[in-house]
Amino acid sequence: MMKKMIVEASIEDAGEILQIQKLAYVSEAEIDGNYEIEPLLQTIEDVEMAFSEHVVLKLVLDGKTIGSVRAKESAGTCHIMKLMVHPDFQGRGFGKELMNEIERRFTGFRFELFTGSKSERNIRFYKNLGYGGYKTERLPREETMFLFMEKTTSLEA
Repeated sequence: MMKKMIVEASIEDAGEILQIQKLAYVSEAEIDGNYEIEPLLQTIEDVEMAFSEHVVLKLVLDGKTIGSVRAKESAGTCHIMKLMVHPDFQGRGFGKELMNEIERRFTGFRFELFTGSKSERNIRFYKNLGYGGYKTERLPREETMFLFMEKTTSLEA
């Protein structure tokens, strides 16, 4: 039986997370034909800096990190970023498990994230988790048009 756990990552995990990030985001770059996207350009220092502002989770399967997600809270909103699963392990529910865990850690917050507006698979994935699109916008650092999505949670739920 496979041993699986989601735990808070440490800065020592930055290199491994960056490797997974670069593998996982190639498919996003291919959608727009643009390989100059921020997740592919980030350095180990960029990922290490994320630990100072974000909760960084990692999914470990049989002792090997295969996925990660980052989030930070600002003014009542949990901003979810860099959800990634190693391409060899995609489509098995690991991304959903990471999302569920980050949402559990930020109970009672509004959640916000963005994905490429042409990333139909990602958009479908997030919609299935209860997210809805509310705007499209380019970010200053990229040419990609992003779909911003949100999910509000009720404290009564």
